[in-house]
Amino acid sequence: MRKGTVPAVLAAAIAMFASPTSSAEEKTVRIGGASNWADVVRRDGVAEISGSRRYPALVLSSALPAGGDADLSLSFDAPSAAEFADSSGRYRVSASPSVSVAGALRARSGSGAALFTGSSSSGDPSGITALPSRGALLSPGTRLADFSIEFWLFPANMENGEQILSWTASRRSPSGESSFQRVRCLVVRNRLEWTFADFFASPDEGRRLMLSLASRASIVPRAWSHHLIRFDSVTGMLEYLVDGATASVAYATESGREGGEVYAPVAGSGGTLVIAPRYAGLVDEFRILGRFQDRPGLARFPARGGRAETRFLDLGTTNAELLGIDAKVGSDGASSTAEVRLFARGGDSPYGWSDDEETWIPVASGAPLGGRIRGRWIQVAAVLYPDGDGEITPVLEELVLRYATDDPPPPPSLVVAVAAEGAVDLRWRASPDADLGGYLIYFGERKGEYFGESTTAGPSPLDVGNRTSLRIDGLTDGTLYWFAVAAYDRALPRHIGEFSREVAARPARTVR
Repeated sequence: MRKGTVPAVLAAAIAMFASPTSSAEEKTVRIGGASNWADVVRRDGVAEISGSRRYPALVLSSALPAGGDADLSLSFDAPSAAEFADSSGRYRVSASPSVSVAGALRARSGSGAALFTGSSSSGDPSGITALPSRGALLSPGTRLADFSIEFWLFPANMENGEQILSWTASRRSPSGESSFQRVRCLVVRNRLEWTFADFFASPDEGRRLMLSLASRASIVPRAWSHHLIRFDSVTGMLEYLVDGATASVAYATESGREGGEVYAPVAGSGGTLVIAPRYAGLVDEFRILGRFQDRPGLARFPARGGRAETRFLDLGTTNAELLGIDAKVGSDGASSTAEVRLFARGGDSPYGWSDDEETWIPVASGAPLGGRIRGRWIQVAAVLYPDGDGEITPVLEELVLRYATDDPPPPPSLVVAVAAEGAVDLRWRASPDADLGGYLIYFGERKGEYFGESTTAGPSPLDVGNRTSLRIDGLTDGTLYWFAVAAYDRALPRHIGEFSREVAARPARTVR
């Protein structure tokens, strides 16, 4: 061996004892994936899906707010057609036995859509019946102002004569004559045609109107399209829109044009509303509104996205460090703009957390955090954004939190106790920890019981800072004292490590 050369094994051993090391070890918490999403306790606009995936994932929810200002609101998200109900509570709803539920994968919004076969097994008309209660817009004799009817349609074939909607009621004129009121939406040559018979009446109800509207373009089978009828009671305009574009306009006025006396819609008596009495396909999010629907929501997902937040996650020690978060993200379609953004925050107590958005720190998936987030308790948020068209959602499959607990330093080694007159001299080898804050000396008159007291240094334990030796004066000669040393780190509150090997010494007067 050449002079001055140190063997590699010996050099490594010297370095191990000479250099302080960190006792921290990277650990992980998994959320989602095989570990499920139970730790996600707040979900605003976010839903959990499974389907054909191996494990459940989080996606944007396409469900519309229940009820709202709607007069009639049918989301069709119930587990069965028998459970379909008006979330506004103004209509009694019942479904034909032939009506069923199409699940979330086929629905336009939410977790389900109504599936119609065209007729019941008995040959009677199929469909969903809604009977207005008192206070509903279609309750007998109600004189409507602005109103809107909207729904999503996914036809199987668009066959001539299919009926998408039917409202029938009876009317009685001021002179006592009875008439038949009808509103229908039919398929005619691949287009939807609306007819309003005896639905609009003059202010004295002596005169009635017949209005018709039809879509200009064909409705494509096996594709979702949005349909909206809206009425402006100021101008008398009745407008039909398909996918947000005007398809047809009529005026409920005496002249049939804009201007002049406006005829108002008046609901007849004994009315029955039937959705899809003769129709094969899907219907979703059927609503009647008591207002002019100015901006229909056509995007599947809201542009603002949705947010999911975890509970407070216990990392085990105060001052633990969140090292980073790894997010496994996909999408339900080809998109470069659907994304998930992560946020996190930490603290040493699970109480008193603020709702202030500024307390959340943005986190890039896979990137080191550099000590920016510390604490025993960690909370993570994921904000999901759709693509620019609002049609594609990101799919959050799993979150992996990487962290390091702030473990206390290991105990010092080679503790030696030497008796002296009325004192004991202690020395030890330093604890090899980069976060070392100091040492505590524990002592007492019984093995393993450290309740001793020095008349000069004070009671056990003694905080000696970073010293590695100390003479403890003020002890009683002839008494056997037991000693152990523990190291602590620089955290606040500090973490105190395990006891060193126990040593003993008996102070005594020495021969002079």
